[in-house]
Amino acid sequence: MRDPRPAETRDFEGGLAPYASRASSGRGRAHPEAEHQYRSAYQRDRDRIIHSQAFRRLESKTQVYTNLFQEGDLFRKRLTHTIEVAQISRTVARELCVNEDLAESIALAHDLGHAPFGHKGQDILDDLMRDAGGFEHNTQSLRIICLIEHRYPDFQGLNLTWEVREGVAKKGHRQAEPLKKEFEGFPNPSLEAQIVDVCDPITYTTHDLDDGITNGTIGQETLGECLFWNEGVGAVKSRHPDLRGKILNYQVIRHIINAQITDLIAQTRRNLEASKPSSPDDVRSNPDKTCSFSAEMKAKHDDLKRFLYRNMYEHHRVKRMEEKAREVIEKLFHKFLSSPELLPASVQAHFKREKAGGNEKRIVCDYVAGMTDRYALEEYDRLFNLRSRV
Repeated sequence: MRDPRPAETRDFEGGLAPYASRASSGRGRAHPEAEHQYRSAYQRDRDRIIHSQAFRRLESKTQVYTNLFQEGDLFRKRLTHTIEVAQISRTVARELCVNEDLAESIALAHDLGHAPFGHKGQDILDDLMRDAGGFEHNTQSLRIICLIEHRYPDFQGLNLTWEVREGVAKKGHRQAEPLKKEFEGFPNPSLEAQIVDVCDPITYTTHDLDDGITNGTIGQETLGECLFWNEGVGAVKSRHPDLRGKILNYQVIRHIINAQITDLIAQTRRNLEASKPSSPDDVRSNPDKTCSFSAEMKAKHDDLKRFLYRNMYEHHRVKRMEEKAREVIEKLFHKFLSSPELLPASVQAHFKREKAGGNEKRIVCDYVAGMTDRYALEEYDRLFNLRSRV
């Protein structure tokens, strides 16, 4: 039977620690709304993010191996990465007795602003926007949830809670953005947001490693250079000495993920015991991160990152793909900026409004950044291939 009590009297947040965020005592939304009958405010935020256009586009936005590789659907997309971050963030939040729903919502929103063609797409747009405020994907995620998504009659954006917007705003640090000003009062965000901030690199380093092995970019002879990999092989072989091939690789990846999560939970508990926060704002006010690895685990994590940069992100096949991505994004950006009549009608209207204030570059940037890999390639073909249908 459905709980007949109104939302404000129901316990969505039992068992949380004093330093956990609670929707019932949060800072609310920019545009006040009545509470829902059977979902907390953070649960509603999660659902609004999942139903957004930007979230659906993550299915066709890629990580390292973009659509320019033309190697099918074997490798991670932004959507699968986002789901993995949300899953790990919920696990850590649950163990630390903080708000799983808030951590999940921040995780689901953190990559909404990614440009096509992986991190290189971000770098290219940042170069193109250098004299107009720059581009950084986490900040773009904030623009999407606050301004660009338009699904409600009374306001722009998704009208998410302050705590979710804070988690997204604090994750990006480079691009100047007026939307960030309301979050400048504390050196750090909530513990839930800090959890997502660490679970993100846990996720992408391990699944990039997995994809690199599967693709053949990282060969078996190279893996011996990675300290974490060697440790994982030893741990797995101690239980299954005859294991080989794909199953061994998968089990080593599992070991690397689990070791980082286990260390993160243990070290964060030690940090909480040392700082003794009694409220979410105590966590925010702490000049040091409350959620962190131990020094030993951070060294292993950083070594894994360096290994990936040497052997995967700087691989000649990846670099060639990045040069193709630059040509696609730069030509689309300059063509739309010089010929805004080629933009969709709804985007043209925004362009005309912003041109008076000199912000037309941002509108073009928003449009190009919102493209999936596939759509960017199709637009490039339609505009620059004389034989292509328009």
